[in-house]
Amino acid sequence: MTGLELPLATIAFLVVASFLAGWVDSIVGGGGLIQLPSLLIGLPADTPVPTISGTNKVPSFLGTSVAALTYLRRIRIQWWGVLPLVAGSATGSALGARLTHFLDRAAFTPLVLAALVGVGWYTWRRPQLGLQQRVRHTGWRALAVMGAIGLLVGLWDGLVGPGTGSFFLIGLVGLMGYEFLSATTYAKLANWTTNLAAIVVLGWTGNILWGIALAMGSANLLGGLLGARTALRNGNAFVRRVFLAVIVALGIKLSWDLLASLLG
Repeated sequence: MTGLELPLATIAFLVVASFLAGWVDSIVGGGGLIQLPSLLIGLPADTPVPTISGTNKVPSFLGTSVAALTYLRRIRIQWWGVLPLVAGSATGSALGARLTHFLDRAAFTPLVLAALVGVGWYTWRRPQLGLQQRVRHTGWRALAVMGAIGLLVGLWDGLVGPGTGSFFLIGLVGLMGYEFLSATTYAKLANWTTNLAAIVVLGWTGNILWGIALAMGSANLLGGLLGARTALRNGNAFVRRVFLAVIVALGIKLSWDLLASLLG
């Protein structure tokens, strides 16, 4: 499936949604919960799940690329920690992308909703979480934890996608003890890797609508650039507030989807 004719109004809707997704995703992640539902609304009902996922990955990849470069110019990170995170992310995402052909998305909604509620409550109850860096693991233990975070979140990204940046942020802040801006920089690099791995797998099987994907990608790229600059200018406290706002919004969206599926 390589091409598809859509009304101009639908294309405009997808481009605007992708810009907003890029802005949110560059700050705290979770932009996929804006972008992926927009594709589900805009694309024909018979569009295969791998095609929706593959088309979604291209703008996510472009937006994450510019956001990662923007953060790396301002935030110092420990590069030894990137390798296991990136390796785990690529492996998990490639495997998840292959599994999209067997995906029953309805089964994942209750699990994600429970995770979001738990994480949102945990972050809300700990106002200092992510405002200061208190690294919890060092040496080989740190490498193992970073690799595990990459593998598990990468699997989620390749299989489903939405919320990946937020889940990376949760793992890096909650498990590793990084402050929000450093964790966001790591998360961008990991998310860039998961998107690239999924694009390779799904592009190889012809499951990307390239025209739509590139149009959305331009908007996502611009949103990612502006969002990263906003986060760097306003600091950790701002990122924490946006993070909580996104968690609430994602929880409401997933609750609505779950209720609709139960009533339908």
